[in-house]
Amino acid sequence: MKKILVSLAALFAAATMLSAQSMAEATETAKLANESLGAGEYATALKGFQEALKMAEACGDEGLELVATCKDIIPKTINAIAKGLLQEKKYDEAVAKFQETAAVAKEYGDEELAAKAEGLVPQVLMQKGSSLLKAHDFAGAADAFTKVLELDPANGNAAFQKGEALRSAGKNDEAVEAYKLAAENGQEKNAHSRLGSMFLSSAQTQLKAKKFAEAIKDANTAYEYSQNANALYIAGMACQYASKTNDAIKYFEQYLDAAPTAKNAGQVAYTVGALYQNAKNNAKAKEFYQKAVAAGYADAQKALAALK
Repeated sequence: MKKILVSLAALFAAATMLSAQSMAEATETAKLANESLGAGEYATALKGFQEALKMAEACGDEGLELVATCKDIIPKTINAIAKGLLQEKKYDEAVAKFQETAAVAKEYGDEELAAKAEGLVPQVLMQKGSSLLKAHDFAGAADAFTKVLELDPANGNAAFQKGEALRSAGKNDEAVEAYKLAAENGQEKNAHSRLGSMFLSSAQTQLKAKKFAEAIKDANTAYEYSQNANALYIAGMACQYASKTNDAIKYFEQYLDAAPTAKNAGQVAYTVGALYQNAKNNAKAKEFYQKAVAAGYADAQKALAALK
């Protein structure tokens, strides 16, 4: 019995010595890691703190203080690595590291750092998208902004920039949807301006292609977004070519009200006068011929004289 007791005592003493030795090794490993951290060698520091953590955890109660220290430093070190990657414009690697920071911080109970790291991920993706947009990698930019919106659906700037990328890539239908989303989330002025411009361009294209119904529709949509007087002019032209006299007069009159000093104001007034004359409304024809004369349109004087 005494021999057993002696053996157990020896075993306990050996275990105590082993624990003390392991704790000393863990402390020394953490010390070296801290020196690496101070030197800005974050990857080396991270590895060291992770090793020290495992050693300290194996030491039981004796290692609790060092365990807490390592768990405090490790996510912060990962975060420092992520910031370094961001400075080097290694966007995908930075995103992965910020996500790792958030996961480890949550595991170790640092909710504040986890929230900050998660909040930086959309910002990194925005920077990536902007960089790709400047480099004319429109598909890559659109993908980056899409990822931002997956994380932050109400990010109006991301939606607008996605629209810019898609428009530049010739994907107008998708761009329109992105601009609409941007308008719903704080980017109404910019998005509506871009939408107005896009539909105005489309209306011009449809008019040249003699697709008058489409031209009228797009011109009206353009005007709803940006109140560009040229949209009214295009709609009037499309109606005139489509023999929709009353509609043509309506749009041309709206154009003259919206842009009374336009270079073609005299010509448009003359056209309205001619349309009224063809419709046997000589009083209105005279009114617009006079406006054309006042605007300096030469042919209007002859038309007015003939009408009298």
